[in-house]
Amino acid sequence: MKVLIQIMYCLVMLSCTKEKYTGSRITAPVPTGPVKTWLALGDSYTIGEGVNPAQRFAAQTANLLKQDSINMNTPEYIATTGWSSYDLAAAIPAAMPVGYDVVSLLIGVNDQYRFHDTAGYRQRFSNLLSRAIQLANGKKDHVFVLSIPDYSVTPFAANYDTAQIRREIDWFNAINKNVTESFNCSYLDITPSTRQAKNDLSLLAADGLHPSALEYRRWADRLRQMAMPVLK
Repeated sequence: MKVLIQIMYCLVMLSCTKEKYTGSRITAPVPTGPVKTWLALGDSYTIGEGVNPAQRFAAQTANLLKQDSINMNTPEYIATTGWSSYDLAAAIPAAMPVGYDVVSLLIGVNDQYRFHDTAGYRQRFSNLLSRAIQLANGKKDHVFVLSIPDYSVTPFAANYDTAQIRREIDWFNAINKNVTESFNCSYLDITPSTRQAKNDLSLLAADGLHPSALEYRRWADRLRQMAMPVLK
């Protein structure tokens, strides 16, 4: 009888221990407050060509912010592979977006790829950033601009003049950074990070051109730190 009681006691203790352990593993911060919305504007880098929707940089950032107890909704997108600033400007009115808590903007690689003039890009980007601020309910600190990635380091560009691509990407980025600063919005320079793909193919998707989920996660980690103070 004494042995049976000891066995039952051990079983109860093991059950309690397991419950506590399992509970500690599944406990996560619960997002509180009103739902925050995100509109991501851009091209293939925004829509995440080559990765699944959950691995896009906006989606990864939203999930990280949830870990900070910010009640983020799934981001919405106005972005398509191949879009230039012309295409994005035309698509926004057609989509009829409303106000958002966060708006991100990444556009310009196809302007460079199609040999669009930099002066025209400056004007178009200025108009797009102005529209982004409107969509963020006029809150400039809720708008985040990302620089254009440098695809000159990718296998896709191997048969192109990679030095020229790099120079032109720098020209277009100098413009979007200057415009962003003149509007007093936040600017995230992810271009140096994308250049590391030259020696690390894990930072590229299977198509050998677009960023991988790992590279997007690096952007998301930095965007999280920028967005968290304004969303708290």
